[in-house]
Amino acid sequence: MKASELAKILGGTLEGGDVELSACGGLEEARPGDLSFCKDPKHVKLVESTKASAVLLPPEWDKGAPCSVIRVADPNHACMAAAKMFAPPEPVRAPGVHPTAIVDPTVKFGKDVHVGPYTVIEKGTTIGDGAVIEAQVFIGEGCKVGAKTHIYPQVTLREGTIVGAECIIHCGVRLGGDGYGFNNGRREDGSVFIEKIPQLGIVEIGDGVEIGSNTTIDRARIGRTYIGPMTKIDNLVQIGHNVKVKGYSGLIAQSGIAGSTEIGYGCLIWAQAGISGHIKIADGVQVGPQAGVPQSLDGSVKYVLGTPAEPMKEFGGRVLVPKMLAKLKAEVKELKAQLAAK
Repeated sequence: MKASELAKILGGTLEGGDVELSACGGLEEARPGDLSFCKDPKHVKLVESTKASAVLLPPEWDKGAPCSVIRVADPNHACMAAAKMFAPPEPVRAPGVHPTAIVDPTVKFGKDVHVGPYTVIEKGTTIGDGAVIEAQVFIGEGCKVGAKTHIYPQVTLREGTIVGAECIIHCGVRLGGDGYGFNNGRREDGSVFIEKIPQLGIVEIGDGVEIGSNTTIDRARIGRTYIGPMTKIDNLVQIGHNVKVKGYSGLIAQSGIAGSTEIGYGCLIWAQAGISGHIKIADGVQVGPQAGVPQSLDGSVKYVLGTPAEPMKEFGGRVLVPKMLAKLKAEVKELKAQLAAK
C-alpha cells in the first residue's frame, strides 16, 4: 500500500516520499517497508534512528524524522487501524466435524460450524451458527456456545457452561471448574477435618468476551459466575466462584478475584492485582498493578494502588516519604559537617 493511500484512509497528511508500506513495526525493530508510530517527544532518538519507511506522528511534532511522515491526530490509534489492514487473513476453518472428534448424537449444531480433530462434545450441548471449535477441546454436558464464537485448542468447558456470541477463548482456558469450597474445623475428639462443599452452579460468559490463555473461571457454588459483555481478560487470570463482572472491563495478567466479588462496568484490574472476596468494586474504578483490595471501593476514588489499596495520591506521598527523609538526613549531616568545620 502506498503511503499516500494510507494517509487518506487514516485522515492524515503525508510529508515526504510516497513509499510502499506492507507491515507495522516498533521504532527499534522496524525495517524498510514498515510503518511505525510515535506520540511522545521523549522518544525522539528512537524516531531519529528508525529504519521504518514511514512514521505516524502527531501534528505538533517538530523534531523531524529520517523517513516519510504521516501526521495524524492520534498516532497510536492510527497504527492500530493500519495494522488491521496489513494483517494476514486468519486461517479459514471449513464447516464440518472432523472424523476423529467424539460428538454425542444429542448435540445440536447451527449452520457452518467447524469442529476440529480429537474434540469431545458431550450430550445436550448446543453450538451456534458459524462457531469454530478447534482441536482437542472438551465441552461437557449441557453447554451452550454462541454464534461465531471461536474456541482455540485445548480449552475445557465443564458441564453447564454458557458462552455467548462472538467470543474468543484462547488456548488452555478452563471454564467451570470447581471453586475453592471447603469446610474445615475440629471434631469433638480434637481431630481435624476438611470436607468439600459441592459446587452446583455454572459459568456464564456474555457476548463479545475475550479470554486469554490459561485463565481459569470457577463455577458458582450456587447460581452463576458471570462475565459480562465485551469484557477482555488477559492470560493467567483467576476468577473465583460466584464472581460477577458486569461488563466492558479489562482484567490483566495474573490478577485474581476471590469468590462472590462484584466488579462494575468499565473497570480495569491491572497485572497481579488481588481482590478479596465478597466485596464490590464500583463502575469505572482502576486497581493498579500488584494492588491488594481488602474492602469495597465505592467509586469516590477512581485509581488505587498498594496493599492495602489506597488512592494513588496518598500512595505516592507515602512511598516518597522515606526518600525525602533520606535526603533530609543527608542534608543535616552536611550541615553538621559545615558547622564542625567552623
